Amino acid sequence: MAKHIAANISRTIQTRLVLPPDTNHMGTIFGGAVLSYIDEIAAITAMKHSGKAVVTASIDTVNFLSSARVGDILLLEGVVVSTGRTSMEVYVKAECQSVENRTKTLTTTAILTMVAVDENGKPSPVEGVVPETDSEKQLFQSAQERKERRMKINEFAKELC
Repeated sequence: MAKHIAANISRTIQTRLVLPPDTNHMGTIFGGAVLSYIDEIAAITAMKHSGKAVVTASIDTVNFLSSARVGDILLLEGVVVSTGRTSMEVYVKAECQSVENRTKTLTTTAILTMVAVDENGKPSPVEGVVPETDSEKQLFQSAQERKERRMKINEFAKELC
């Protein structure tokens, strides 16, 4: 029987300060900077789960819901919500916290697929995941639908080439 790991084992939390070089002319964080942070935390989360190096296979969805400004604190959290044979689906959320009033606002959510690789860069098997929270269970239950959608998009993209 395949071994499964509790989702909290891979959970990763990062805190970042939004600095002027991270922002645009309006003083809000660049979407590309947020994407970079999301990719990094997803990779760390997947490496913690698999115990292996990983590569990004896809960024399934990214929802920019609000902005962070210079001086805000950006809180990122990643968790493995489903697994395949060599892949892990990682849910990432980013929240902005104002230093002055300590309020938190959800800024971004994303779902990424990371693939574990061996020392030769070849896909390597990973253990399953056991979702724990209600939201993790919902994401786990809808994982197959997202996988099928990704496969259809990949097939469509191949036809365009």
